[in-house]
Amino acid sequence: MSDRTDRHLEISLLKRQVVCRAKLLDDLAPRTCAAVWDALPLSGDVYHAKYARNEIYALFPPFAAQEPPLENPTVTPIPGDLCYFSFAGTELATNAYGYDEQVRPDTTLVDLALFYERNNLLLNGDVGWVPGIVWGQVVEGLEEMAAACNDLWRTGAAGETLRFRRA
Repeated sequence: MSDRTDRHLEISLLKRQVVCRAKLLDDLAPRTCAAVWDALPLSGDVYHAKYARNEIYALFPPFAAQEPPLENPTVTPIPGDLCYFSFAGTELATNAYGYDEQVRPDTTLVDLALFYERNNLLLNGDVGWVPGIVWGQVVEGLEEMAAACNDLWRTGAAGETLRFRRA
């Protein structure tokens, strides 16, 4: 049974018209959940992971007054995990990542990610371990979202938007 204080959000791939619902993990990552919740709605170009495996994500300018600490960290996210990462532009501003001009060495970016299948490992050949903050868990619609994510992997992410909004 769900507690009345549970907060939920919807994660959507707009072009593919797929939506899943997630519960915020306020008890495990309270500062991260507060920062994300206060910033919603958020949407941006979706990317499929190159190194982590079964992950989709969008990049955003920093939105928290202060970046959350590494609470509820993982390097092995499971299906349905929502993770938060903060990167200095110098970590992402290489041709190997394939980002457009929004990623520059002098920027900081927040990466909000959804992991949709098993066997993920947050290990990057350039920088090593990349722990993420697990701040939410998909509770409805993961199977449909995973199918859309696999389609995104096979057919491409161009023109697709990932949206996070309060449910």
